[in-house]
Parts: sequence; C-alpha cells; structure tokens
Amino acid sequence: MRSPDLVADVAGVLVSEEQIRARVAELGAQISADYAGRELTLVSVLKGSLPFMADLMRAITIPVSIDLMEVSSYGGTATESSGLVRILKDLSSSIDGRDVMIVEDIIDTGLTLNYLIRYLRGKNPRSLHICTLLDKPARRLVDIPIDYLGFTIPDQFVIGYGLDYGEHYRNLPFIGVLKPEVYAAP
Repeated sequence: MRSPDLVADVAGVLVSEEQIRARVAELGAQISADYAGRELTLVSVLKGSLPFMADLMRAITIPVSIDLMEVSSYGGTATESSGLVRILKDLSSSIDGRDVMIVEDIIDTGLTLNYLIRYLRGKNPRSLHICTLLDKPARRLVDIPIDYLGFTIPDQFVIGYGLDYGEHYRNLPFIGVLKPEVYAAP
C-alpha cells in the first residue's frame, strides 16, 4: 500500500469538525436527561469509536463508567464486512444489572452490531441501548434499533474521526469521503 496523503486522498468533507462537536454535545445532553439519576456504562467498540466515545463521555453530565471491546468483521484494508465476527477483546467488568450503551462509530450492514447486541444481552444488563455517530442505512442487512444517532450518511467509504482505511486517516478531525482510487488500487 502506498503512503497515505491525509489531504489529497480525501474527496470531500461529509461531516465537518464543527458539526460533529455540536451533535456530540446534543447527544450528551439527551443521554444525560434520559438517564438522569442513574449511572451508565458506555461500551466502546474499538478502534473506530474511540474519538467519539471520548468526546461523548465528556458531554454526558451523569456518572458514567466505560469499558472497551474489540470485535472484527473486516480484514486488514478490506472495505467490505466479512460477516464473520470475532471478539478480540472482551469486557473487563461485569455488566449484570447495569444500564449499558454501546457506542459505535458507524453502522452499515448491522451484522457486527447485531452479533454484539445478542452477546451483551447474554450478560444480563438492566438495559442495552445503541449510540452511533454514523448510520449508513443503504447497506443494512439486519434491523438495528438505534437509540441515539449522530448523522445518517450515504453509501460512501468514509474516513476520519476514528474511521480508517488500512489503519490510516483515523486522526482526521472530520468525516471525509475517501477517493475510490485509494482503496481500489491493487
């Protein structure tokens, strides 16, 4: 793979840094109101959701605890989900009887998240809800109940704000569209 160019490889900005910041603040306020008087466990699905989780938890004004999971349904620089889900890192603490929110970067086919929802429900949380920064409904294969949504986006390959291609571009402060020639090249 050639060396990425964080500027030249971006076809355009889909969601600006300012739009992200404003929407995360709104989501944090809504979650805080909805869970007032309770403690919430946020579960980040590594690696892509890490920037979103960090900003979201700072926007929430109720007590929160966090945990991290890593799941994989992609391989290396793949742009399509394989459909096979593997848990690479499980929760560190019990969620039995707790209010839990899965924090995702993007939901496209829904296959990975559908697996994760079933897996976490088996750990007996009091409640389990979904907060995603991005929803790409054009690619949905299974119904996913999204409780808190940042932005609905078209069926384009996006990078930035945690989202990557070949482990690059995660550090962009916006959601950008990756030029097709970057991921179509051999």
